[in-house]
Amino acid sequence: MHILESARRTLQIESEAILKLSQLLNNDFEKIVSLLLHLKGRVIVTGVGKSAIIAQKIVATFNSTGTPAIFMHAADAIHGDLGIIQEADAVLCISKSGNTPEIKVLVPLLKRGGNLLIAMVGELNSFLAREADYILNTSVDQEACPHNLAPTTSTTAQLAMGDALAICLLEQRNFGPGDFAHYHPGGALGKKLYLKVGDIAKNNEKPSVAASGSIREVIMEISSKRLGMVAVMENGELAGIITDGDLRRMMEKTTDLSVLKARDIMSLHPKTIDWNEMAVKAVEIIKKHSISALLVTKEGKYAGVVHFHDLIKEGII
Repeated sequence: MHILESARRTLQIESEAILKLSQLLNNDFEKIVSLLLHLKGRVIVTGVGKSAIIAQKIVATFNSTGTPAIFMHAADAIHGDLGIIQEADAVLCISKSGNTPEIKVLVPLLKRGGNLLIAMVGELNSFLAREADYILNTSVDQEACPHNLAPTTSTTAQLAMGDALAICLLEQRNFGPGDFAHYHPGGALGKKLYLKVGDIAKNNEKPSVAASGSIREVIMEISSKRLGMVAVMENGELAGIITDGDLRRMMEKTTDLSVLKARDIMSLHPKTIDWNEMAVKAVEIIKKHSISALLVTKEGKYAGVVHFHDLIKEGII
């Protein structure tokens, strides 16, 4: 089989399986969301083999979206790790067949502890499905593997069902950007969620020149502050902006610079952003207007500059 044909076949089979999942959702799914939403403990997610790997990803998604969760390998559970489970916890057990030896040993132990047992299972007539309190049906027609053996479509279905569960819980909790910032303080995502314009501007120079200032003063200020622009002030208020581009255009039109003042070449109504705005908002404005810097204001007064290069450096572009 041609390489691209094989790849397309795999993606087609898996995408059809995911679409089928939406038809398999029933009242159990709604009840599970409601129970987990009001759960006093944590969600213990367990499985064996490839299902254990999917379980770890689901745990990571739960934790990052406000649902406390812990991974417990099914094989390790029956060798001492059952102590992880507390009285108020619920257990989400993931298995394609629902009949693996580890699952058959583990399930009775879970039932003995009285914990809520949710099965994410691909076989509704399995041991796990019969013993579970609630079922998330992740049945698939076939694996993407041409021999219908390697877990591919089935694990994709498990992953998608886990995401559906996590997002439903997120929405029911009204989990917003501020909550994301709390759980994702590091990396580019964290910066997008909590980094404010003022956090960047305070580290920059604050170039400014009086409206009556000479062109030489304008050039010296732009050169010394190295931000490619200068704010023009008049009577303590922001009057305009001059960029290095404005200087180039001025040089093309004028030979006698001695007669010009800053106000003569400044651009009125410069693009500004408030000190307390999120840095991602600055990215939006800069991209929309194809500019390289924004003047930052605090309580209506000129307070600094945020430059395109600053945003790149922070990793939010």
